[in-house]
Amino acid sequence: MTPVRRRDLAVLALGLAVASWLLVRTWYGELPPLHWWLPIPLAVLAVAEALGARTLRTRLADLREARGAHAHPGAAPPARPVRPVEPMLVARLAVLAQASAYVGAVFAGIWVGVLAHVGPAVRRLQAAGSDTVTASVGILCAAALVAAALWLESVCRVPPEEDGPNEGVSA
Repeated sequence: MTPVRRRDLAVLALGLAVASWLLVRTWYGELPPLHWWLPIPLAVLAVAEALGARTLRTRLADLREARGAHAHPGAAPPARPVRPVEPMLVARLAVLAQASAYVGAVFAGIWVGVLAHVGPAVRRLQAAGSDTVTASVGILCAAALVAAALWLESVCRVPPEEDGPNEGVSA
């Protein structure tokens, strides 16, 4: 698996911002009201992924510490019991992180497009005030999802081996 490119996320968000701005500009009067709580599921997912990233990082660090203690005979044993981490769990979390990064970029672009239309219209349209708040909350929640997803993806990466390849072995 290759890591998510930040450039791809930015291009996706920018393209959807332009597209959603055009669509909202055309059909704004026909849209249902945009309530402030609409983007909250993005924030819930961001919090869940951030907690998952923190937990996985701690478990992997404990596992590396325990392996280091076994490799060096004079090293102290780990302070607490170490639960092994399933490799398939890490792979699934990496896939979840990549998918969430793209979803967050999509929603960030959509909310930026909505904000680009309703922000300047606050003084002349009554509904634009609450829609501006919703779009701002949406941008924050989507950005939090992208950040949490990228953090989870970075935690799922396999660190390089400390020892280089043995002599005579080509990598």
